Amino acid sequence: MEHRNLGRSGLRVSVLGLGTMLFGETGSRGASEGVARDQIDRFLDAGGTHIDTANVYAGGESESILGRALEGRRDRVSLATKVRFRMGDGPNDEGLSRRHIFASLEASLKRLKTDHVDVLYVHCWDPWTPIEETVHALDDAVRQGMVRYLGVSNFRAWQLAHARTLQNERRLQPFVAAQYQLSLVERNVDEEFLSLTRELGIGMVPWGPLGGGFLAGKYNPNEKPSEGAGRIATTPGHAEESWEKRNQVRNWHVMELVEKIAGDLNATPSQVALAYLIAREDVSTVLLGARTMAQLEDNLGATQVTLPADALTALDEASRVEARYPYRMIDTYGDRAATEANRVD
Repeated sequence: MEHRNLGRSGLRVSVLGLGTMLFGETGSRGASEGVARDQIDRFLDAGGTHIDTANVYAGGESESILGRALEGRRDRVSLATKVRFRMGDGPNDEGLSRRHIFASLEASLKRLKTDHVDVLYVHCWDPWTPIEETVHALDDAVRQGMVRYLGVSNFRAWQLAHARTLQNERRLQPFVAAQYQLSLVERNVDEEFLSLTRELGIGMVPWGPLGGGFLAGKYNPNEKPSEGAGRIATTPGHAEESWEKRNQVRNWHVMELVEKIAGDLNATPSQVALAYLIAREDVSTVLLGARTMAQLEDNLGATQVTLPADALTALDEASRVEARYPYRMIDTYGDRAATEANRVD
């Protein structure tokens, strides 16, 4: 499997990463420990080396499963986890304060049965804690050897830019990865983050690359999915909202194109959707979120799919988010290509 640098860092990560949000979850949307171990084994056999989790996944059980499964082979993977959300009943059991970062990190390391994680993501912006406190605490975690690299998730663009400016000015360890929802049916981050992450040398790490299963081709516009029929229909408390978000004319046009390209290349729709993200220059690794071994096997096949230039262009155009102000004006007058085309010497 191909490996790439994680942003502008020296850490090499497999182009497909194993997401573990479903590990340890109960009910139809979860993956038991046995299934999780099988997925880890298959992922490693396929040449995958990057595994992503979070302390909040299944209340810490995802980390515990990983810790047990990786005993004796921890050095084969780059391991990422996250901190931010509530992990207890106390007033300091959530957020990005120094106290919560270190308490959560120490607990994560115990569950993961390791003395360090390769990447620690801040899982979401914390409106209660000064960002100065957060970036200094993260820097200390790196300097103490508990963390190797830093990542960010679910920050607004200005929040990430502000945090990164503080890191640069104060010579603190920088964010090198940004984990956001990104797929052919969810490209809203492109408006701000595409240029931001490229400018700052931050690697994009897409989650939800199949749009909650939509891009796997398992749905149709005339039939609302039944309960348990894929990720969209099992989102706790948000199944109706998730379906309406995906059940859009534009998305069905994208899906039609994906299926046509898949047929031309003798691939599956999932593989085409993943191959599109792999082909993006700003993407370091794409996180898979398979519930079953069959899904994982299909997803791993994306590394064998090379999309022709015309297919990439067609997918990019069909899935592009309509530009809003000021992006529309910037695209016309403010970017480098437009400026060069209209320059009068």
